[in-house]
Amino acid sequence: MSSIESTVTDQYDQLANVYDRRWKRYVTNTLNFFKGWAEIAPTAAVLDIACGTGELERLLLQDNPTQIITGIDISEQMLGQAKKKLERYPNIAFEKASASDLPFPDQGFDVVVSANAFHYFPDPQAALAEMKRVLKPDGKLVILDWCRDFWFCRLCDWGLQKLDPAHQQCYTEAELHSLLENAGFRLSRAQRVRFDVIWGLMAVTALSDPSVQKL
Repeated sequence: MSSIESTVTDQYDQLANVYDRRWKRYVTNTLNFFKGWAEIAPTAAVLDIACGTGELERLLLQDNPTQIITGIDISEQMLGQAKKKLERYPNIAFEKASASDLPFPDQGFDVVVSANAFHYFPDPQAALAEMKRVLKPDGKLVILDWCRDFWFCRLCDWGLQKLDPAHQQCYTEAELHSLLENAGFRLSRAQRVRFDVIWGLMAVTALSDPSVQKL
């Protein structure tokens, strides 16, 4: 684990017990949007990168209690919250792992998702390469994250880079799309979305096989 990831781990280990309460409005709004945007088939095997306390898993299971989902995170305490929350679901698994070093075989998942976390990844190209590796040839990657095209996120990005050693950087929509294309993904659809007055985010769905034209 890199020193940056250790910093992120320490930060979220300390927040784990209060995270859901402190960020309830933001998490509820963004993840409900993300669940609809992702359009995950009921039979899909899903990998959730930086799953946190398992809120996305909880939302997905409301619609499909048998969805097969694996969540990874680098914070043991956040994973502990997720495991307690979803302990009655045998089809859900949580593991401690880094986005840039996934402990899974090639082509094991139909869908890889990551919500509200990409700005923490110290090596986004390595993370995207790993996501592509574990996706099936006809699989898709779905990302939701802060978007630097919005003025408030530019301000947050500038401030957090000075004050928060865990924060890496926010990306513009064009920058994220370029990272995906350089990693061998084909963009399928994209959207900028604002939550409340403050939060501006971007969602993107990308296909694992560049030769596939549509989902």
